[in-house]
Amino acid sequence: MRFRVSAVDAAQQVVAFEQRAPSAELAAEAARQRGLTVLEVRVRGLPLTWPLRRQAAAYPVTLFSLELLALLDAGLNLVEALQALAEKAPPGALAGVLQAIRRGESFSQAIERFPRHFPPLYVATVKASERTGNLREALQRYVDWQEELERVRKKLVAAAIYPAVLLAVGALVLAFLLFYVVPRFARVYEGMAGDLPFFSALLLGLGRGLREHGWAFAAAALAAGVLAAWCASRAPARAWLSERLWGLPGLGERMRRYQLARLYRTVGMLLRAGVPALRTLEMAGGLLAAHLRPRLAAAHALLTQGRSLSAAFGATGLATALAARMMTVGERGGGLGEMLQRIARFHDEELARDVDWFMRGFEPLLMALLGVAVGLVVVLMYMPIFELAGSLQ
Repeated sequence: MRFRVSAVDAAQQVVAFEQRAPSAELAAEAARQRGLTVLEVRVRGLPLTWPLRRQAAAYPVTLFSLELLALLDAGLNLVEALQALAEKAPPGALAGVLQAIRRGESFSQAIERFPRHFPPLYVATVKASERTGNLREALQRYVDWQEELERVRKKLVAAAIYPAVLLAVGALVLAFLLFYVVPRFARVYEGMAGDLPFFSALLLGLGRGLREHGWAFAAAALAAGVLAAWCASRAPARAWLSERLWGLPGLGERMRRYQLARLYRTVGMLLRAGVPALRTLEMAGGLLAAHLRPRLAAAHALLTQGRSLSAAFGATGLATALAARMMTVGERGGGLGEMLQRIARFHDEELARDVDWFMRGFEPLLMALLGVAVGLVVVLMYMPIFELAGSLQ
């Protein structure tokens, strides 16, 4: 097997190379025999990353921050806390961070060496805290920011679970009727083709087609599913779909507010941490949808020209009228970061109310549509029997 080994060499530089070995342990041992300090060992597979290979799991920065915060509150210094966390964790970035700190680098410089594990927002927050000497407050601020984002995401996911389950069950019931029940009814009614109602004949003709070419239909459905999944994994396809969704009346405006809430929360967190406003806009750009990033770049340009953040956001469409006024108040009082986080909470609550009202109306409507679809298939199958019973009377 081939492994990707990340290690620290004798010059205290991080190196990465491929190593052939029967197992990860032997690959790490071979690296140690070369005088290297192993940080991470990963399996190297096929060049295709999807769907044959799972993506590497993201580093749990929030959990790491919570544990580090708890150890610092317990009275340990930074090196002792990192040492305690590195002892219980598998070989990875923490060992490299510890070695960098022992070489005299700051904590922010050490974690900046591992961009796969520590995002730029995290590095900037820690770097700003080093100027004030309050690392605990910076860690708590980042954890709160991450938990707020996760809370909104979980609320949206929880609202979508029931409709998704309902759609899946309805689709399975309809597939069972069309692929199993209807073809058998079609065989019973083969001698009555001239006497069947039009829609019943159409449905039963579909049943005969499914009975005779079922494998072709199944292969086409499978191919469509694989194609849809492949398109969903491509960034251009996701961007195209996002543009179509943003163009829908009502939905596009709510998606915009959700994006703006993430932007305000991130910029507010960084401003409160002491990061300059221009730098915050550069780092927050990755959180926005692709078609909103040019607006953020325009706001950045206005900020470099001496405009205030509220004026820059208002001129580029990145703030509603209410949000722009609230930002102006925050700028006057010197609490812009806190005001931006208040605006983000306001938009999140507004989005939660909209989702709640939509689901209250959408779920009964979806149940009714699925019930009508299943009932229509059943009625069309039994309609010839009803007509036969009426003629006998």
